[in-house]
Amino acid sequence: MEDWNKADIIESISQQEPAFIYFYTPMCGTCQMAGRMLEIVEEMTGRVFGKADLNYMPDLAIELKIESVPCLLILQDGLPAEKVYAFRSVPNMLAIVQRYLDQV
Repeated sequence: MEDWNKADIIESISQQEPAFIYFYTPMCGTCQMAGRMLEIVEEMTGRVFGKADLNYMPDLAIELKIESVPCLLILQDGLPAEKVYAFRSVPNMLAIVQRYLDQV
């Protein structure tokens, strides 16, 4: 996953293709496990996911209505399509991501 700053996220929002942005905080143990799951999904799909430490962008968290971390924000057509907070398993996350990739 690539570390994204606010400008990268805004750029991704302006695109019309699906984008996957993982919001986390470094001291969150659940975030570390979820991040590892997404790294595996990223490898399996061949897509690049963005990741951002929510501690450094509280205004963006409010704007995007991110309620907690970990959060996978899925953008489609430049709009938030889904926010995933429950990272149950790699197969579950792969199915969610693949659903959006299949629409391209």
